[in-house]
Amino acid sequence: MGGEVAAYFDLDGTLLDASSEKTLTAVLGMKRPWRIPYGAAAWSVGFLFNLLRLRAPYDAARNRGHFSLASWDVLEELSQHIAKEKLAAKITQQAREKLDWHRQQGHRLVLVTATIAPMAEAMAEVLGMDAVYGCGPANRTGILSGSERGWSVPRRKGKVPIVQRDAKENGHDLEQCYGYGNTMADSWFMRITGNPIAINSKGSFKQFAQENNWEMHDWKIRS
Repeated sequence: MGGEVAAYFDLDGTLLDASSEKTLTAVLGMKRPWRIPYGAAAWSVGFLFNLLRLRAPYDAARNRGHFSLASWDVLEELSQHIAKEKLAAKITQQAREKLDWHRQQGHRLVLVTATIAPMAEAMAEVLGMDAVYGCGPANRTGILSGSERGWSVPRRKGKVPIVQRDAKENGHDLEQCYGYGNTMADSWFMRITGNPIAINSKGSFKQFAQENNWEMHDWKIRS
C-alpha cells in the first residue's frame, strides 16, 4: 500500500476514547502494588527536575518516572493483553468507520502517538495500522530508568519531523494527506497535512480548528 496519500492518526482521545498509557500504568500498579507509591514519587521527581531544566509544564509532566524499574518485556506482555482485552472496546465506532473508509480509498494508515512504544504497537495491531510511531528507544531491552534520553518522542512538535520523514520515505504528498488529532499538541503535525481533521476538540484547540476552517467531529463511545 502506498501512493500519494496517508492518514496520520493520534491515538488517545482520537481513535481511542481512553488513555492507553494510563491504563497500562494502572494495570502495572495492580499487579505490583508497591509500584503505585514508587511510581508516583519517581514521576514527581522527574516533573520537578524537568521544570528546573526550564521545560514547559506540558512536557515536564510527560516523563516516564511511573515506568521506572519496569522491564520492557513486562510492558510488551501487558500491552498486548490490555490492547486486546480492554482497549479494543474503547475504539469508537466513528473511528472504525473512518479507518475502513481510508482503506477503501487505498490510503496508508499511520499511528503517531506519544504513548509508550509497546502500547502504541499493540494498539496499532488491534487497529490494523500500516505503520506506528510511539515513544521509546530503538533498543528496548532491560529495565526502564524513567528517563526519555535517547528515545524517539512523537510529542507536540516532535511529531512533525516523524510525519515528514514517513511521508518522504513512502512517497506521500503531504498536501493530499490527512491528519487526525484531539489537542493543540497534535495541531503541529496536523497543520502540515492538506486535510487536518479535529476530533473531540475543546477549548483553545476547538477555537483554533474553527478559525482555520478545519473539519471537526466528535468521536465517543456511546453508552
